[in-house]
Amino acid sequence: MIAWYRGMSSKQRYTFWACFWGWSLDAMSVQFFAFIIPTLLTLWAMTKTQAGLISTSALISSAAGGIIAGVLADRIGRVRVLKLTILWFSVFTGLSGFTSSFDQLLITRILQGVGFGGEWAAGAILIGEVVDKHIRGRAVGSVQAGWPVGYGISALCYWVTFTTLPEASAWRVLFAIGFLPGLLVLWISRHVVESDAFHAAAEYRKSSSFLSTFGLVFSAKVLPRTVMASVMAAGALGGNYTILTWLVTYLRETQGLTVSNTSLFLAVNILGSFGGYVCMAYMSDYLGRRKTFSLSAACAMVTVLVYTQFHLPMTVMLLLGFPLGFFQSGIISGMGACFTELFPAQVRSSASGFSYNFGRGIGALAPAGVGMTSATLGLAPSIGIWAACSYALVFAVAIFLPETRNMELEVHV
Repeated sequence: MIAWYRGMSSKQRYTFWACFWGWSLDAMSVQFFAFIIPTLLTLWAMTKTQAGLISTSALISSAAGGIIAGVLADRIGRVRVLKLTILWFSVFTGLSGFTSSFDQLLITRILQGVGFGGEWAAGAILIGEVVDKHIRGRAVGSVQAGWPVGYGISALCYWVTFTTLPEASAWRVLFAIGFLPGLLVLWISRHVVESDAFHAAAEYRKSSSFLSTFGLVFSAKVLPRTVMASVMAAGALGGNYTILTWLVTYLRETQGLTVSNTSLFLAVNILGSFGGYVCMAYMSDYLGRRKTFSLSAACAMVTVLVYTQFHLPMTVMLLLGFPLGFFQSGIISGMGACFTELFPAQVRSSASGFSYNFGRGIGALAPAGVGMTSATLGLAPSIGIWAACSYALVFAVAIFLPETRNMELEVHV
């Protein structure tokens, strides 16, 4: 099962762990807000619409950050941008703990989103470029399995802070923990080097500019793939963020769970999410990218509808949290490898960063949509409808997506 990892060189392993922990800590900083929503609904009399607006605004800003970071990664290097984005989201996550109003928190979360979006644009492409094509799906998918690890860390931090401190101060401490990921940059500076694919495009960089690099994303050869990748990202991330943003509130308000019971339900969901990232990473190398996307999307759509639309015994809901997380994350697992293979070296980070993050910006409307429609439909139906529609979009796009498994990476447009 891990022979592919053992076969990597020390350089490749250092890159793997730098990207893994960068993505994990990125997830941790993002998920803190989901845990804090129920507290701020009470302390600040914040509405669900406002909570959805903060979440969506951060995701939209992450789209802009990812697009900018993608082009920068093609211009100044994947490793430099990886370090910069980790520092950025760490600072603004920590500063969120010092806010005292909706407007202030909205600003810090928007700025945090810029770094959050940029990390994927650099990290996913970096690991995709340094590993062999036959293990690219497993390597990149396993890196993306860092998301549930970060989610799990955030859940553990939530449980510790909220069971040992009053809620009025616990949420501030939780955000302040977000300063710590910046320390990872020190380790990356010592152990991770730039990819050969980036160096191979050196001549192109000498004769081009920032704007011309970005313009290639919309050239005749690249544009059709940019569109398909963007729509797929919109669907996959729209469904994912809907669940990530509202699951805690759904469990605490709709189901009436305590902090400890909510943490238990989340633990099952997070375990399923980790399994989905890893298993679907293997599936993408064995079945191919398209079939894996289709399978994950169909199963995610069914699971989220059952979880939110039926009145289930609590034990069944607890167990169903595993496949909910499994398929919700399984869709995303193959995206990093697929996007790396879709685009040539000169614009690989630019096109991948644009597609993933423009899609993220569109998908980010889903959590806000849940907040708005929950007033009339109810929270559970809103979550189910928005997530299921998002996953249906992924299924439709997978029909037309080129199969890229075992593809040699292109150098020129």
